[in-house]
Amino acid sequence: MTTRRNILLGSAAAIAVGAGGLAGRVAWRDREPASLPPIDSQGRALWSNWSGLEHAYPARRAAPADEAELAMLLPGVPTPIRPVGAGHSFTAIVPTEGTLLSLDHLSGIAESDGESVTATVGAGTRLSALGPALAGIGQEMINLPDIDKQTLGGALATGTHGTGKGVPALHGRVIAMRLVGPDGSVIECSPDERPEVFNAARVGLGAFGVLSQVTLQNWPLSRVKKTVRVVDTETMLNDWPTLASEHRNAEFLVLPFTGKSALVTHDVTTEPVMPRGPDADTDVLMELKSLRDMFEFTPALRRRFAAHFLDQTPPEIAIDEGWKLLANSRPVRFKEMEYHLPIEHQVAALREVIARIEHEAKDVFFPIEARIIAPDDAWLSPFYGRECGSIAVHAYYKEAHDWMFRLIEPVFREAGGRPHWGKLHSLAAPELAALYPMFGEAMAVRKSLDPHGRMLNPFLLKVFGNA
Repeated sequence: MTTRRNILLGSAAAIAVGAGGLAGRVAWRDREPASLPPIDSQGRALWSNWSGLEHAYPARRAAPADEAELAMLLPGVPTPIRPVGAGHSFTAIVPTEGTLLSLDHLSGIAESDGESVTATVGAGTRLSALGPALAGIGQEMINLPDIDKQTLGGALATGTHGTGKGVPALHGRVIAMRLVGPDGSVIECSPDERPEVFNAARVGLGAFGVLSQVTLQNWPLSRVKKTVRVVDTETMLNDWPTLASEHRNAEFLVLPFTGKSALVTHDVTTEPVMPRGPDADTDVLMELKSLRDMFEFTPALRRRFAAHFLDQTPPEIAIDEGWKLLANSRPVRFKEMEYHLPIEHQVAALREVIARIEHEAKDVFFPIEARIIAPDDAWLSPFYGRECGSIAVHAYYKEAHDWMFRLIEPVFREAGGRPHWGKLHSLAAPELAALYPMFGEAMAVRKSLDPHGRMLNPFLLKVFGNA
């Protein structure tokens, strides 16, 4: 398959070279972004997020050994205080000139109950480590995000989710939490104990305090079958409501300028283990980039060559424990905007997004991701009170992403979408208050826990106003 693709791309390149200027344009676009000084003029070390969009030179960095040290630390450190996980948020949720707080030492499973299938976990636990740890006690999370490098605390704070009909985002299975306020107080909360804090801070953007420990309602460990197959995009859009309800976890990725999509499904099975093979997604993505580079201004040829090599791609099948299959390796950096729309508007909005990209953003080559998420009752959850269909668009980390705000965000907003808290959006407190029925109540809780705004950086001041 790789040899046939190389021949195909070689033929395409030969055709494209006739247009002239290809090599120079590709070299110009593939420049690395300018490097920032590792140390600023005051001797402070650089922090930047994964995509490279956001950075800071915090005055202090702290990594408390346990919750007790965290509680002693918070009252006296420079502000704003910003917890940091893996830096996988694309917004300016983390940057601070005050204190950058790592929870890496607050990790691992503290206790578990096999009968109730629950586990209490440190908020600094990486999702990639949580999967095997839960499997070791016969439990699993049947929902994981596309990337599992995040910390549990960071994923919960931003409403991170996977996909599945009737399957909630990660915070939808939280049954209790421990939160350390900026004054050092430790708050235990659940639906029955301090429910207002539990409801407001379960998706809290790290602005209500610092999450230290979480109790999760899990599922018994099971084996799943993952299937990835290429389908016609028009067929996929027509069949999506049915497909979403037929599989435990289902999502699809529209491959713009190809007429094709990749359908990804996960279902419980008793079939023998068939481990996943080497990462193929990165190869396909870079092939799509090569075709973009060659045929950006001739969409018909771009579609023809892309469809040809995609039609040759056989289904990928893997069978294993779910934590090994639900998340993926994404070594190619990107920038992302994702909104969560009322489920009944997802397909129509996606059609409009595809049309706008293919007519007005011909340099896009990253897939457009579509998922489905169950409703929950966390006050700042994008899924509060409604089932949602998410749509995510991406740009290569070396390239401009202004088209997301100009072309795509208006579609999401017109459909009543709520932005993913960790991904690019332009909304401020007035717009967000109109989208979240309990926004005012959540802000009142936030102000009661942090009356002096010690957790608020400039981005959060825009999002929350003066709450």
